[in-house]
Amino acid sequence: MARRLARQNRLETRKSLRTPRAAAVAGIIFSLLLIAALVLLEVSAPANPAQAGAWLTSSARRAAVALALNLIPFAGIAFLWFIGVVRDRIGGREDRFFVTVFLGSGLLFTGMLFVAAAVAGGLIAAASHSSSLPGPGTLALGRNATSILLNVYCLRMAAVFTISTVTIGRRTQVIPRWLGISGLVTTLVLLVGTGISAWAALLFPAWILALSVDILLAGPQAVAGAAGGPPSA
Repeated sequence: MARRLARQNRLETRKSLRTPRAAAVAGIIFSLLLIAALVLLEVSAPANPAQAGAWLTSSARRAAVALALNLIPFAGIAFLWFIGVVRDRIGGREDRFFVTVFLGSGLLFTGMLFVAAAVAGGLIAAASHSSSLPGPGTLALGRNATSILLNVYCLRMAAVFTISTVTIGRRTQVIPRWLGISGLVTTLVLLVGTGISAWAALLFPAWILALSVDILLAGPQAVAGAAGGPPSA
């Protein structure tokens, strides 16, 4: 019996050591992949809707956009892993309401990110397998659908995910104050600032990157320190 308890304690200790590291690695991978994809899309695709199909005529731009779209599925996988290990890190201290919002917004963000990438990928596939570009109406529809999915719906869900993560992190005392404040600023910009500048979308993966680095540096000590506190209401 004593041996069994000792073995169980060793397994739990190993799990507590692995979970923060796994969350940090997944968050860093997601952040770097999404930042790379967004930068490639921004510099390769035109900002002017009147020239929606111009980038399709350039093989270099088309290849850059295709690379960005191929990075997005791997970013999404890393993000789902990040969500899972963060929930595991919170453990029994989770608030059911905020964790439900956290999980739902994360899944919606990933789903809409994939849909936007699929629409943009459809334009590339149509241009690659045809001797002529798709019609102006098709190009405008594809671009507008991708832009609305990313800038209206996807980034709003990213804002909800950020504020719910900040709330859970502060209640369970697993994130520092500066990350909470920067998370609130990120949420505000994602909610109202995406129409001002397309580069505002980079704030979300940048904040996840900062959170992941903090988790990696804090390690199991943060979990052990927070575990002694009372669970949130």
